[in-house]
Amino acid sequence: MTLALTDVRRSVLDSQAFCRRVARTQARNFYYGLKLLPEPQRSAMFVLYAYMRRADDLADQTADAQLSVRQANLQRYRSLTHAVLRGETWADDDWPGWPAFAAMVRQFALPVHLFDSMVDGQIHDLTPVRMETFQQLCAYCYQVAGVVGLASVHIWGFTGGRPMEQLAIERGLAFQLTNILRDLREDAQLGRSYLPREDLQRFGVSTADISEGRNSPAFHALMQFQVRRAAEYYQRSAPLDAAVSAQSRRTLYAMTEIYRAILLRIARNPAQPLYGKVRLGHWAKTAIVVRACLRETK
Repeated sequence: MTLALTDVRRSVLDSQAFCRRVARTQARNFYYGLKLLPEPQRSAMFVLYAYMRRADDLADQTADAQLSVRQANLQRYRSLTHAVLRGETWADDDWPGWPAFAAMVRQFALPVHLFDSMVDGQIHDLTPVRMETFQQLCAYCYQVAGVVGLASVHIWGFTGGRPMEQLAIERGLAFQLTNILRDLREDAQLGRSYLPREDLQRFGVSTADISEGRNSPAFHALMQFQVRRAAEYYQRSAPLDAAVSAQSRRTLYAMTEIYRAILLRIARNPAQPLYGKVRLGHWAKTAIVVRACLRETK
């Protein structure tokens, strides 16, 4: 192996190690399941998470800046993504994940448009969010979660073609709907109202009711409806569990059951998101991972 190739490989390995640290410290729900993957899929998923986290950080780190500055930062991130995937240098950016990101996309032939959609979702969140319809919410969820599902199954390997890709999008939608319910009041206080206005009007709940933490029978009814809707997407995407490669099924099971457990907690106490983010503890997540390890994957 030439010295140049050795240097490139070392650069990628160092970059992967950085992404692994990001996932370990930041991916509170995903990391438990990702650890069950074999290599090289495990490292690729750590890189995918770190890439998404970088976009989050770019938006959050400039929260006090003008909107135009924050949008420009994310558009630059998009341009850097395209440049890296064309094989150009990233020397003018100090994020350590670029070498691993470029290697991941090449190895698993991930479509560039997935990353464009991820950045679009981040830009969408820079301004106050008001969803009018569930159809509009689904379009947003595709940007921030559906494309993650697509990228994940391409890394893991799957059978079934386009129908299974659609199920990966729907599983991502189920996860994101769960996230929205989990973070409901916190998002409302930041000016982000993800629950469709058509649903709020139907149940007689206002965005102010949510941001100010007003519990009521109407709020319970709204939340029960949202829980049933999210649960439907877990059920609709169930065939995906057998379509991903055998070596990835434990990971998908663990990730799904962690999010489903959060949804179940909300179903049991619909008012809980008004009083703080709904979380699973370390031992609850560990128990799910243990069950995943004991599952038959053939």
